[in-house]
Order: sequence, then C-alpha cells, then structure tokens
Amino acid sequence: MDLFTIVSLILIIITIITAIIAAEMKDLLSAAIALGVMSLIVSILFYILQAPDVAITEAAIGAALSMAVIIFAIRSTKRWEK
Repeated sequence: MDLFTIVSLILIIITIITAIIAAEMKDLLSAAIALGVMSLIVSILFYILQAPDVAITEAAIGAALSMAVIIFAIRSTKRWEK
C-alpha cells in the first residue's frame, strides 16, 4: 500500500465516523458541527483525488453555506432533541 491509499482510507474512515456521530448526537448544534467536519473532510478527499474545483465547491457550499443555514435554523428551534 502506498501513502495515497493509506491517507485516503484514513480520511474515509474519519468521514464515516463523523457521519455516525452527526446522526447519533442529541444536541443539534453539535450534530451540525459534526456534519460540517464531515463535509470538510470530503472536500479534502476531492482535492486528493485531483478534483480541486469540486473540492472548493464542497468546502464553500457544503461546509460553509450549509452550516450557516443549519445553524440559523437551529437558533429558531429548540437546540436539544427530546
């Protein structure tokens, strides 16, 4: 296994773990932050796979803009799930 494969596998495992954490959190703000971290890691994976335009779009839309919309939505509701 070369370094590219090892780094890719580590990032994929971290992506899966953060997705599970985001789905299992009871605090909605923490779940949104975990979702943003997952999106940021996916954008790093896109960059590693030599798709910098997709990586920039994922970082801007997925990690930044979507996070802002989700946080504004959480602010208008209750933060904790019952």
